[in-house]
Amino acid sequence: MTEVRFLKSGHRHDYFLFALVVILTTAGLVILASASSDLGRIRFNDSYYYLKHQLLYGLSFGIAGFLVMAKVHYQYLRRAAFIMLLINIVLLALVFTTAGISAGGASRWLKLGPLAFQPSELLKLTFIIYLAAWLANPKVNRIQNLREGFIPFFIVSGILAVLLILQPATSTVVILLLTGLTIYFVSGVRLRYVASAVLIGLVGLGLVIWRTPYRFDRILTFLDPARDVQDTGYQINQALMTIGSGGFLGVGYGKSTSKVNYLPAPLDDSIFAVAAQELGFVGAGSLVVLFGTFVFRLLRIAQGLRDRFGRLILVGFATIVALQSLVNMAAVSGLIPLTGVPLPFISYGGTALAVFLTMSGIAVNISKYA
Repeated sequence: MTEVRFLKSGHRHDYFLFALVVILTTAGLVILASASSDLGRIRFNDSYYYLKHQLLYGLSFGIAGFLVMAKVHYQYLRRAAFIMLLINIVLLALVFTTAGISAGGASRWLKLGPLAFQPSELLKLTFIIYLAAWLANPKVNRIQNLREGFIPFFIVSGILAVLLILQPATSTVVILLLTGLTIYFVSGVRLRYVASAVLIGLVGLGLVIWRTPYRFDRILTFLDPARDVQDTGYQINQALMTIGSGGFLGVGYGKSTSKVNYLPAPLDDSIFAVAAQELGFVGAGSLVVLFGTFVFRLLRIAQGLRDRFGRLILVGFATIVALQSLVNMAAVSGLIPLTGVPLPFISYGGTALAVFLTMSGIAVNISKYA
């Protein structure tokens, strides 16, 4: 077994990063409480149904993950990286068995006993840790060697991409593989390897979009939002009207007129639109600033690290939070084709919140050694 040498710490945990995590999580719960109140009352006769579900299955597990990972030395993850990814791949495959749960035409959930969760969300954590450990191995030249580096990276990424596309979770594929490429690039890989991977990925994505009508329709709707406002263009048009009606200061917390009867997916994909309507440009802009500050802080800590493994983990965490938040907000604002990507820390989803809080615990742990 590879020996793990712990770095000596001369610092305390980064409390600014911790404060950002608390603010983002609190903001998410406050926004979700409003976005879900009417739906909870209509469907379950409980205005706080979704909020309580988020607290029970997201926040509780997330706090546990945060506290454990903030306490246990992050170098232990190096030993477990391969096993963690392997288990995650098995869980991804299990969603297509009788243990899987399908909803809305997608097979993304797995039910094990009383718990239902999304293995694709866990992959955002395990893939980053695995890739960081793999590239930080001093005994193998993963950076410049085609056979030892690029080809294994391409094979593993391809396996994950196929499993995710079959769910389907195309947006997750794009975000995850772009994050992987960013980590690979930062590690010092030859630029032509990255360019080759991007080209192959674009060709593959193009073929997937071309062969699946609903994905192709999203592209056409993005190019012409008015082409079918009652069908493929309905969600984006409602989202744009919802955001626009918020103005500078918003209509007031809890007073959104779109979150029940008009706006699809107000708890997850479109929750940013609800926040923009209720809190206005000021509230929506504050969310953007919070995410930007969080990402910048992770990169700043990474810059001060001597340990390659910890640095690559933080780069991966910063990239995935930046990409996912950007894709969600840009899609619901009509700047890119509509996707099904939740907004980190904000959207409804217990697995996602637990994963991002666990991620934050690891980042806080690493910050102690910067």
